[in-house]
Amino acid sequence: MPAILLHLIPASLYALLGLHFWHSRWRAAAPVTHHGMLPWERGTLLLALASHGLSLQHAFFAGGGMHFGFSQALSLMLWLALLFYWVESLYARLEGLHALGLPIAAFCALLPAAFPGQHLENAASPLFRAHFVVAMLAYSLFTLAALHAMLMSVAERRLHHARLTKALASLPPLLTMETLLFRLIGIAFVLLTLTLGSGVLFSEELFNQAFRLDHKTVFALASWVLFGTLLVGRRAWGWRGKRALRLTLAGFITLMLAYVGSRFVLEVVLGRLA
Repeated sequence: MPAILLHLIPASLYALLGLHFWHSRWRAAAPVTHHGMLPWERGTLLLALASHGLSLQHAFFAGGGMHFGFSQALSLMLWLALLFYWVESLYARLEGLHALGLPIAAFCALLPAAFPGQHLENAASPLFRAHFVVAMLAYSLFTLAALHAMLMSVAERRLHHARLTKALASLPPLLTMETLLFRLIGIAFVLLTLTLGSGVLFSEELFNQAFRLDHKTVFALASWVLFGTLLVGRRAWGWRGKRALRLTLAGFITLMLAYVGSRFVLEVVLGRLA
């Protein structure tokens, strides 16, 4: 199969599903009579995730060795986020996330075809691979948390102005969504702590260089502080609502700048690989 098809298939499935959910949930003229995803919708999304997983395997390991860059980071994070969401949707009705997450995933699934990334010299190290997997799990959970935060913000604004759509009205109560948001952030914070800790302690073995306090590390630490502050504020003072949503999005954007942003500048803006 041509390499481009490996990326086009999941992108097309995501795009078609996103369009379907937009028209059937967000813009439906009649009330939605079913709850959650229909069997064919769930099966199609699982097929899209499987094909996306194959395309990621090719993007990371094409030609021998391991390749990685901002495009693979974004594509993998959206794949993991949708996978978590697919499992989560077995237990909760979160229809509004379909129309938000799927178009983004369609775009990100195509990125590795245009930007292949760089070859990683130390990818054979088990410690490096463990560090990489934990980091990607943390990023994906924070991605899902950010999507939840944006959806909650939209729903809260519409609710206050008495303009709640059918799709938003089908979501769980905002308090339930908020509890889920903090559960995601809590798990992701633990994974981010492990990522930063392993990076500091094993920098020379992971990256073949001593630990350096560069811009990537500064952004990652800033994100860790933001999310840690949010969790402490939630537990100690019951922070919620707009303050929690703003801190969630601020922490997420800072985390993205830590690696994805720096790789984008190096690979695309400056036109070179670091």
